[in-house]
Amino acid sequence: MNTYFVEKAKMTLAGVSIRTTNEVEMGPDGGLPQLWETYFQSNIAGQVATVNPEYIYALYTDYESDASGAYTVVIGHEVAEERHLEGNQLEENGLEESELEESELEENELEKSELEESELEESELEENELEKNELEKNQLEESQLVENQLEENRLEESQLEETQFTYAAVPESKYMVFTTKKGPVFEVVAQAWGEIWAYFKESREARTYTGDFEIYDSRNFDPADTQVEIYIAIE
Repeated sequence: MNTYFVEKAKMTLAGVSIRTTNEVEMGPDGGLPQLWETYFQSNIAGQVATVNPEYIYALYTDYESDASGAYTVVIGHEVAEERHLEGNQLEENGLEESELEESELEENELEKSELEESELEESELEENELEKNELEKNQLEESQLVENQLEENRLEESQLEETQFTYAAVPESKYMVFTTKKGPVFEVVAQAWGEIWAYFKESREARTYTGDFEIYDSRNFDPADTQVEIYIAIE
């Protein structure tokens, strides 16, 4: 196989996943073929914000120990950094109160009576106005509560859709990249991994097991005749 070295920045992948081992995958109960079917049915790129959605990643991560232990496989896409919008800030305007000045204390009873009657009418008007304002405020608060509840429901539905996917962080690393020969995808990839395991048993390079991945270009992907690059994280 042709090989070369490259350094890649950290990234985050979202996809469908299983926990497995090499021993299981070599037997009749291997789960990778079914995982690929699940990926193609999931429409991940249409549900999350992806980076270069034409590239499909098969990530091997969360190693229990080394190539002989359990690991997690995530098939999916690189995703963009999630941004959370801040909530709207609500401002409440205070009500201004005005004070009435009293008339001269030395008024006759008639003027006093008329003044009291006038103040009573004004008080009733103010009370009615306050009740009206209170009703409008309550209606506004109810409307805002309904709007907030709808927004929460939309957010919960969005989060529910995303929770069906596994998110995996791939740290910045140096990689040794192996290029398979062209041929049926499952055949050439399996053969390449066999050669990779054999290579690192005797190589000067040491694997870090922080995250290895295969990259498939969906724009020219032919399962019967394809070539794949396999990135192995090294020290």
